[in-house]
Amino acid sequence: QVQLVESGGGLVQAGGSLRLSCAASGRTFGSNAMGWFRQAPGKEREFVAAISWPSNTYYKDSVKGRFSISRDNARNTVNLQMNSLKPEDTAVYYCAAASGLIWTTTPEYWGQGTQVTVSS
Repeated sequence: QVQLVESGGGLVQAGGSLRLSCAASGRTFGSNAMGWFRQAPGKEREFVAAISWPSNTYYKDSVKGRFSISRDNARNTVNLQMNSLKPEDTAVYYCAAASGLIWTTTPEYWGQGTQVTVSS
């Protein structure tokens, strides 16, 4: 059974940093595209960042220059380094994995989410 488990969320002041991690189990995602979405209260889930084989990265415009996605294939994990956080970054962050090499807006696998709260 495939599982994606996020960690690293929490409460941080505006301007601070957090690092989210997503650990995959049940299969190896070494060559699969993986990414992060987020959902704020009362809003739709939105794309944040993704990484596809070998190391192509994609970002939502509002996080470019502040967020950085990376992967550790040896540990079957994908990370999201979030710097210069803003209150509008507050949301539940979800890890997702595609079934293949190409990133998609409808990934097949999802984690349960981790809360990120940025105070002003």
